[in-house]
Amino acid sequence: MLHIGERSETLLPKDQQARARASQWLIAALNSIEPWVMQVALIDLFYANEEWAKLRRPGAVEFAHKRLAGLSNALGDKPYLDGDRFTAGDLMMATVLRIMPELTDNEPRLTAYVERCTSRPAFKRALDAQLGDFKQAA
Repeated sequence: MLHIGERSETLLPKDQQARARASQWLIAALNSIEPWVMQVALIDLFYANEEWAKLRRPGAVEFAHKRLAGLSNALGDKPYLDGDRFTAGDLMMATVLRIMPELTDNEPRLTAYVERCTSRPAFKRALDAQLGDFKQAA
C-alpha cells in the first residue's frame, strides 16, 4: 500500500503532516483493528464447531466491538479518517472492515464509511481487476 501510495498524492499526500496522518491510519488499520477482526473471522471460518471457539467467540466479538467503537468515535462525522480527504489510511481501513462486515452492524458511522470508501470508482476498478485474476485462474 505504501508503494502504491508513493505514486499517488491522493493516497499519500505530499504535505508532511497529512502524509503522516495517512500513514498512521494505515498502520492503525493493520495493528489496532485487523487483529481483532481477524480473531473473530478465524473462529467463524475455521473453528466454529470447536468447543474452545464457542467459548472464545463472545469475548473476541466484545473486544472487536470496543476497537470498532473507538474507531467510530475517531471518525466522528467526518467523511474520511483525515476529514474530507480520502487517503491510503482509508483504503486500508475499509479493506480491513470488509473482512467481517457484520461486526460494524452496530456502528452506523462505520457502515456508511465503508460504503463511501468502496463506492469510489477507483476502488471498484481495483476490486474488479483483482477478482478478474481469480476468475481467470478458476
